[in-house]
Amino acid sequence: MKIRTPAKINLRLRVVGKRADGYHLLDTIILPVSLYDEIIINKGRGVVEKTALKDRLTVTCDDPLVPQGRQNLVYKAASLVLADKGVIESVRIRIHKRIPVGAGLGGASTDAAATLVGLNRLFRLGYTLKGLQKISSILGADVPFFIKGVPARARGIGERLTPLSGIPRLWLIILYPKFPVSTAWVYRNLSLKLTKAIVNTSINLSLGSPANLGKLLVNDLETVTMGRYPRIGLLKEELAREGAVGVLMSGSGSSVFGVFQSRRSAQGAFRRLRKKREVQAFLVHVLS
Repeated sequence: MKIRTPAKINLRLRVVGKRADGYHLLDTIILPVSLYDEIIINKGRGVVEKTALKDRLTVTCDDPLVPQGRQNLVYKAASLVLADKGVIESVRIRIHKRIPVGAGLGGASTDAAATLVGLNRLFRLGYTLKGLQKISSILGADVPFFIKGVPARARGIGERLTPLSGIPRLWLIILYPKFPVSTAWVYRNLSLKLTKAIVNTSINLSLGSPANLGKLLVNDLETVTMGRYPRIGLLKEELAREGAVGVLMSGSGSSVFGVFQSRRSAQGAFRRLRKKREVQAFLVHVLS
């Protein structure tokens, strides 16, 4: 079984609180985009009932920056459902990476979500989408979003999802500065200044066209990440010079994206930006 797994960008990210257990409460708009990893899931022949799960489940990745085996989020996702449903066949999962690591684009989360969905289908485990979303919340804030992978507003720690309709086919350029940023480090260094959540009517009005997106483009994590990595701020300025109508860091970084008025204007900017050696550029559109 092969599954393409999309990246995401955070069109808006506000930190609105913090729970007693240390998890931050968010109000964020997440959009899937046309940049993909690929997950390949194979089940072995026959059963190996007396073999421990660690000997029946294999996870590998072609990117050396991604943890192999049990440290990988895909391994953790597979372990959850295989153990829960008592699956005794062997499973081999391979990850082909194209989404940069530590980029704020949800690469690990989308791969984990695809693994849950894929195993559910392959072994006919009987989970509903809501059931998979509930399980996936254990794995990370972005994983529940990727179970369905449609534009959504996420609140709480990412588990409270409200689908957003009528999203235009926005064209974006994503710039990755070729270094990862640790999400855990960013949140540890965040000085919490609570912000007000945006109302639904403002979201709907601002999503109507690229020109209106400036009302939404806010990321409370930028001050932390850009303070440590000024290069990210320079990439935002570069996208603005290339004609982007709005620019923002995605998630906790290190990637930034620019929203363009049209596919044509995005393609023109992309042809110039892709020649720069110090960044990796991606031309993508929002998946709605």
